[in-house]
Amino acid sequence: MRAEIESLLETAKQSIGLLRRHLDWDHAQRRLSELNALSEDPNLWNDADNAQKVMRERTALEEQIAAIKALERDIEDALTFIELGESEGDASTVAEGEVLIRKVQTEAARRQVETLLSGEADANDTYLEVHSGAGGTESQDWANMLHRMYSRWAERRGYKVQLMDITDGEEAGIKGATLLIKGHNAYGWLKTESGVHRLVRISPFDSNARRHTSFASVWVYPVVDDRINIEVKESDCRIDTFRSSGAGGQHVNTTDSAVRITHIPSGIVVACQQERSQHKNRATAWNMLRARLYEAELKKREEKANAEAAAKTEIGWGHQIRSYVLQPYQLVKDLRTGTQSTSPGDVLDGEIDPFVEAALAQRVYGGGEEVEDID
Repeated sequence: MRAEIESLLETAKQSIGLLRRHLDWDHAQRRLSELNALSEDPNLWNDADNAQKVMRERTALEEQIAAIKALERDIEDALTFIELGESEGDASTVAEGEVLIRKVQTEAARRQVETLLSGEADANDTYLEVHSGAGGTESQDWANMLHRMYSRWAERRGYKVQLMDITDGEEAGIKGATLLIKGHNAYGWLKTESGVHRLVRISPFDSNARRHTSFASVWVYPVVDDRINIEVKESDCRIDTFRSSGAGGQHVNTTDSAVRITHIPSGIVVACQQERSQHKNRATAWNMLRARLYEAELKKREEKANAEAAAKTEIGWGHQIRSYVLQPYQLVKDLRTGTQSTSPGDVLDGEIDPFVEAALAQRVYGGGEEVEDID
């Protein structure tokens, strides 16, 4: 076996060992057996809140245990391929085993990063807002590109994505949009994406083909459920109704079904136009407002939350977290961690995991200083 593959194999085994210890393997196995027994109890659903809590814990634990077993199984399969290939002089079989080891090492490393997601709301679904900055059509098109990037990222992970609200740009793109992303650890993975994102490119809207710089902000906050009590006084809020915009069928613009709620003490504004029913949109908007207020409270208790405040400030040169340069060269660079990619097309198609993982690691372990900006 080549030295490089031996090194990758050893790294993968160490990562799997760390995953087992982090999960507390023996205790996790016993706990899953307890949860399976509880789930089969016909009286479980007499208390719906407790039942949901049990099922959430069971699903998460089952997935973690299954993932570690799959990694260990893949390691065994890879070694079998390599040993068989070497004994028979079959280079293609050896190569197949090496590819599998690389895959295991990559997945084990990703799983290790996921163990950092132990925050109070990390496991929750999440809302993600995108807003264009100053610059008209340019920044509105950029906001739409970010909207697509996060949608693609979520789909790659098997998460469900719902468009809760969108405001179209005058000529192209969007002024803003709110996504609901559903999946285990959705908020945990995305929480470091809040901030200002900068795009540099030759403008497709400029007849003189000049280079333009555009800005858009991203704001991420967790969905809260009934376990989390957030009190919102209706007297502190202004509620407006308006007609929905954007694609949605023949009935979209016929009634004032969309709802916008402004929380006056904090200045937080949420909107929902997903449903044709004003009543349903109002209920969803209240949930979104509770989520935003909860996220604001979380920030007060988190020591390293400065980056998440960026979207509350002017969308411009300050408070940037990432630059995306398409011309005159191609480079995406995170200004907090220094993580880079020379394939912005792939990044904008949803391949943002290296940036997310580096930001999470920095947030947990600290270290590193803001990286100098790029032209």
